This record gives sequence, C-alpha cells and structure tokens, in this order.
Amino acid sequence: MSVVDLSVVIPIYNEEESLTHLLPELHNVLVTLGRSFEILCIDDGSVDRSFQVLLNWQEKFPEIHIIKLRERSGLTAALDAGFHRARGKIIVTLDADLQNDPADIPKLLAELPGYDMVIGWRVHRSDSRLKQVESRIANWFRSRVTGDQVHDIGCTLKVYRKEILDCIQLYDNMHRFLPVLCEMAGGRIKEVPVHHRPRRFGESKFGIQNRLWRGLYDLWAVRWMQKRRLRYKIEKEC
Repeated sequence: MSVVDLSVVIPIYNEEESLTHLLPELHNVLVTLGRSFEILCIDDGSVDRSFQVLLNWQEKFPEIHIIKLRERSGLTAALDAGFHRARGKIIVTLDADLQNDPADIPKLLAELPGYDMVIGWRVHRSDSRLKQVESRIANWFRSRVTGDQVHDIGCTLKVYRKEILDCIQLYDNMHRFLPVLCEMAGGRIKEVPVHHRPRRFGESKFGIQNRLWRGLYDLWAVRWMQKRRLRYKIEKEC
C-alpha cells in the first residue's frame, strides 16, 4: 500500500447537501499544499443520498476513497475506520457539515512541527447560545477532572501524526477525549484558533440528551485510565 503525505478523514451521516459544497472546496485547498493526499469519506450508515453523492464526486476526484459502514455506528467508529485505513503520515479530521473551514488546514499543518496533535479552537462559535453555554460547561468540567488545558475538545478539525494515533485504542464515544488520550500516550498537543461557520444544511447530530450522560460516564472512564496507566522507565537492558 503506497504512502501519501496527507490523509483527510471525514465522518459523514446524512450530509448529502453539504458534501456537494465541501468536497470541491476541500480538494482545492489540498491541491494548493503541493503534497500527495487522499480524502477518506466514511459514510456512517446514512439514509439519505450521501453515498451516491460521494460516488459522483469520486468520479471527478480520484483522491476520494469511500468507506461505507453497514449501519450507523457513531462518530468514534467512523473516525476509527478512517484512521486504520489512512495511508498518510499526517491525518486531518473535519466535519462534513461545512462548519469547519478547510482553509484552516494549512494553518494547523504549519503548527505541527514539534507537536503530535494540533487542535482547532472555535474561539467565535456560530452555534446557538444554548449550545455554546453547554459546551463551555462541559469543557470546564472535563478540564477539572482530567487536568488537560484544552479549551474546545469538541472541534473535529484536528491534525495528527499517524504514529500517535497508532498508540491510541479508541472505544465508543471516546472521540471527544482524543487530546487526553494523546497526552496519555506521550504526545504533545497545541490549540490553534480556527473559523467556525454557521450550519447551512440539515441539523446537528448532537444535543444535550446524547452528550451529557454519555459524556459524564466516559469522562470517569478516562480519569480511571489516567490513574491506572503504567508509568515505568527502563534503566538498563543487558
């Protein structure tokens, strides 16, 4: 399997309208980088025309590789499927809903030297006031429990070195804790302010009902892993 410089992983669930705008916009940005790349589109059991839209764009852009999951398995599963099939030495993730701006990718890549993960920080959110308040509370509480200093763990726009992802075992709903898991694996992370655009099509797949209780449950699981992880250094080996 040939290696490329860059793999872009996009989890997708019912985003047929957004994809028509996202894919050419993303492709134009990646071409300007002057690097070899692939675009991995993971269709997480969409029930609209997302898969057909992907097939249509694949005819125009051969860099697109489509992975269709048999049934909806969740964001973490879609990301994991992309991570395991990515050929890039560097992996970029972004949402398919057009709220992440592909034009921010070069800025995140420029900060990667010296780090293992660069995280987008949506300083000026384009979400509802309620969603922004929920996010601030969740980020504050998570930071207090885990000790990480990340301001915006929910931003999907991130850049990783492939080798750090290879050190991380993901479990259901653990995508929101990727920065914490990266640090636990010895990785270095940095946040970079990015744009956040209003949603143009469809509606958000996440709300307080499917984030609050699952998030709290998973948070304590991560805290348990932090406390119980192995910490040893080999002094000599003969």
